[in-house]
Amino acid sequence: MTDALTPDLCVIGAGSAGLSVAAGASRMGARVVLIEKGRMGGDCLNTGCVPSKALLAAAHAAAAVRGARRFGIDAGAPAVDFAAVHRHVHGVIEAIAPNDSVERFEGLGVTVLRVPARFTAPDEVRAGDAVVRARRFVVATGSAPLVPPVPGIEQVPYLTNETVFDATACPAHLLVIGAGPIGVELAQAHRRLGAAVTMVEMARALPRDDPECARFALEALTAEGVVLHEQARVTAVEATAGGVALTVEGEGGRQRLEGSHLLVAAGRRPSVEGLELEAAGIAYDRRGIQVDAGLRTTNRKVFAIGDVAGPYQFTHMASYQAGIVIRRALFRLPAKVDYRAVPWVTYTDPEVAQVGLTESEARARHGEVRVVRWPLADNDRAQAEARTDGLIKVMTTCRGRVLGASIAGAHAGELVLPWSLVIARRLGIGAVASLIAPYPTLSEASKRAAGEWYAPALFGPRTRVLVRLLAKLG
Repeated sequence: MTDALTPDLCVIGAGSAGLSVAAGASRMGARVVLIEKGRMGGDCLNTGCVPSKALLAAAHAAAAVRGARRFGIDAGAPAVDFAAVHRHVHGVIEAIAPNDSVERFEGLGVTVLRVPARFTAPDEVRAGDAVVRARRFVVATGSAPLVPPVPGIEQVPYLTNETVFDATACPAHLLVIGAGPIGVELAQAHRRLGAAVTMVEMARALPRDDPECARFALEALTAEGVVLHEQARVTAVEATAGGVALTVEGEGGRQRLEGSHLLVAAGRRPSVEGLELEAAGIAYDRRGIQVDAGLRTTNRKVFAIGDVAGPYQFTHMASYQAGIVIRRALFRLPAKVDYRAVPWVTYTDPEVAQVGLTESEARARHGEVRVVRWPLADNDRAQAEARTDGLIKVMTTCRGRVLGASIAGAHAGELVLPWSLVIARRLGIGAVASLIAPYPTLSEASKRAAGEWYAPALFGPRTRVLVRLLAKLG
């Protein structure tokens, strides 16, 4: 027997984006149906942000033991129990899971259906035995690992972010295809936990980040023993007696790389399979579902948010987009996305953070720009903690309006937030230069970088002449 549901909002996908919409809308009094065929919490909780940061925390702990000698403490080499690391990672997932659970959302008044969903008409979705005819729909089905069409790759076992956290033993030699944020984070984590690691990237490693800042993270990886092949293409994959081998072609010619395990971290693809979007008149392509500035699809009753719509595949972007949809779907307000101040962080050690335009983007868009820098080596807190690799780099117009900030260093992700605020509010660099920063903190580096913008005028010859003139006047 078919059940007919007529909620105000039907959300397809219980990852970060879908859960944010469902929770917010329900708490505001809307009747919500939430449909999820897989695990509650989606990629972020189960196979993305949460487990990767838990694994990185274990890796940072191992690195801290190795580096303790620089503080006069000899702790010896760390003994890594990878099975215990696995328990730590999954313990973190279990601790956070109740926030994303069916029980919590049913407690909020949401009707949760744990079945696949597909559109059967522009205003109708079928989910198992239920037919949902909602006032508005939200597609938030996320993304999945992109596996490049390399000959032989389907004939060998390989890991992705969806399976790598299930390992209870450290790989002897991990081969990584792709050196974007996922690839470099997992490469450094596994290297610090005892694996040999070799990475292959067909373009530039960390391609979306400012090269000057990305260099700090990449040099740290290579210093720790990660082998990185950039501008190199994997042309074949094959199984070996000891694991797997890659044939790689690059500037150095053709090479054969052998390892025990293969990790594919070559990007993401939107998850639209089985939704039958055509039945609802929803346009999409390989980049995802097409949406306008208000996140509405080509079907006016349907919105799409999160990884499935892009353009940024971040948990914090999913939450931001959820707020836009709630305003439009529930309150019919003319809300639109504003991506000028989208921050992102690569959680290597040192971290790399970005908000707004990189230097090359700023010059391409605005022509003449000013760039100021402040090295962390000139920050007293960084010196005290022996974490001086990195810098803060800020791009402005000639009048001082901040266009972007690129940061490399310890806790770069924590340092980027003030710059996000400045860019979002279209403020000048003086807003940061005039702040009183506590001493000694890493945040002082932002203030010092902002102060450098004024240095040419403040300490130039005109100021010297003025000071001497005023001195003569008594």
